[in-house]
Amino acid sequence: MERMYKVAYGDATGTSTFPGPGSHQLAVPIIRRSEFVPDSFQISNGVIIGQPGALQLLAANKVAFANDFVTRTRFTTAYATSLTPAQFVDALIAKAGFTPTPAERQAFIDEFGSATNTTDTAARARTVRAIAENGTFSQLEKNNAFVLMQYFGYLRRDPNTDPDTDYTGYDFWLGKLNQFNGNFVNAEMVKAFIISGEYRHRFGP
Repeated sequence: MERMYKVAYGDATGTSTFPGPGSHQLAVPIIRRSEFVPDSFQISNGVIIGQPGALQLLAANKVAFANDFVTRTRFTTAYATSLTPAQFVDALIAKAGFTPTPAERQAFIDEFGSATNTTDTAARARTVRAIAENGTFSQLEKNNAFVLMQYFGYLRRDPNTDPDTDYTGYDFWLGKLNQFNGNFVNAEMVKAFIISGEYRHRFGP
């Protein structure tokens, strides 16, 4: 989900006071929890891992979600169907902020076959998914997404909503996760979230 939104819309800009003094701006994930929750339900709908056909259903749900994603007004407003396949792909790559190999870029473009525009909804969906699931891009975005999921999952809120007012906490944890090369155990990230008063107060006084 996080990567799909970044491929389509890039980053948002947040404010942090870490490490101080003063504040600075930083790039932060653009997806909000109010978007993540219904979208993730759409992908996981009916999927019970371990049950027969679960992986096939998950794959079908991903296809259906991607097709829906690229027909939303927000997406169609951002990407006119008059764009050529190359223009469309290059715009998505720019939002994602990574450099694919020439062969990867061409493979993204080839989703449209010989078309000279991007009216093909299914091809648009396949292209967005292909970029979002690219191995290089996935690795680059992994830590950003992981920190965001701690807020979405454990605290059930966006990183800059009450009791926070900005992205200082997100900035701190992203820096720490990067410091430990993505090893969240050594960074003690999950431990810190589940022993926090905010998390524990979800279950009682």
